[in-house]
Amino acid sequence: MRQLFVGMLQVALSAFGGGLSAWSQRIVVEERRWLSNEEFLTGLTVARLFPGPNQINMAVYVGTFFHGLRGALVALAGMLLLPFTLLMVLGLAYFSFHSLPAIDRVLAGVVAAAAGMALSMGFKILGQYRRDPVALLLAAATLVAMERFHVRLVPLVLVAGPLAMAWYWPRDGASRLPKL
Repeated sequence: MRQLFVGMLQVALSAFGGGLSAWSQRIVVEERRWLSNEEFLTGLTVARLFPGPNQINMAVYVGTFFHGLRGALVALAGMLLLPFTLLMVLGLAYFSFHSLPAIDRVLAGVVAAAAGMALSMGFKILGQYRRDPVALLLAAATLVAMERFHVRLVPLVLVAGPLAMAWYWPRDGASRLPKL
């Protein structure tokens, strides 16, 4: 339980400012080897389907995976306690000094780093599904729908989600997922 708390705290503090999914994958899969990459991607997908912040949902998934309800609560505490306190302190500092030009430059750098981490996670997921043309087609169609046609997330999930589930639903004991 202590390792779970410290691991989720490490995720939260490593990703302060953005890139939580990439840091979570790095810590949970690559460093601590708590989940396989496939288990992590399943958890991340589930976390994104439920309402609320993705990484909070992911912490609940990881905690529940190992220790049920107690694990979920410990993982949540690791994700929230110290980062929430730091956020409140930084918020107070920002509202006291937000008129300084240096603050805007620092925040622009944080945004760029967060975007890079999100892009990094996208490439890691792409690597997992590079041999699955249907997954790549779904991803490309989703990107085009959101960026080119400005389709909102909820309607997109309501259409693409059932289509993907129908396509990948196991039939006759066989999965359509590629062997990774």
